[in-house]
Amino acid sequence: MRVGLFIPCYVDQFYPQVGIATLELLEKCGCEVIYPPDQTCCGQPMANSGFEHLTGGCTDLFVKNFSEFDYIVSPSGSCVLHIKEHSHEHAGLHDKIFELVEFLTDVLNIDHLDASFPYKVGLHQSCHGQRGLHLAQMSELMAPPFSKPMQLLNMVRDISIIDLDRKDECCGFGGTFCVVEEAVSVKMGKDRVVDHCKHGAEVITGSDMSCLMHLEGILRRQKSPVQVKHIAEILNSKTGL
Repeated sequence: MRVGLFIPCYVDQFYPQVGIATLELLEKCGCEVIYPPDQTCCGQPMANSGFEHLTGGCTDLFVKNFSEFDYIVSPSGSCVLHIKEHSHEHAGLHDKIFELVEFLTDVLNIDHLDASFPYKVGLHQSCHGQRGLHLAQMSELMAPPFSKPMQLLNMVRDISIIDLDRKDECCGFGGTFCVVEEAVSVKMGKDRVVDHCKHGAEVITGSDMSCLMHLEGILRRQKSPVQVKHIAEILNSKTGL
């Protein structure tokens, strides 16, 4: 199958290793992966800021770049959800774009990964992935709880996944929320960091690098040795950190 690889702006600019890991992982799974070189922002920041009416050019360019592929895959639940929710007139686009984790579990039906990551890892369930794309349902009040990211991490050799007190809690990033409500955003992020650190996490992972970027900033300001890794980096890892 031909897969169009969509890499979000912040991954392209700040975490290119996540894009590379996504590419390599998809190729290992037998996909023919193509990166359209003139892709740009999907328009999510403008839409989140109340300027959705100005995102038409972004949507048109996205359709031009990706409409030819069997599937579109991105290592970002928030960007994928934006395309799904804000491109209703392009029904085919809506049906064939997937966040990386859901593509691996729901389309490729992966049941084995040749990966090793010998560290204690805490999984952050991002809001866009958990509540928008339904990658996880962690509440014990709604049975059965499940997590597609956890399903994949459990295939990684030597990994030790820690248990958290609040598995489904928001990190406080929220895109523009962290700008307009800085104090609240930081406090929420600190709470998530405490939950991971007190359970001995050496690495915090997740499927949205935006959330991990927020947590990484807090960790660095606290001079913590805990690292953040996108789930693609762990699923593609042979040697660990």
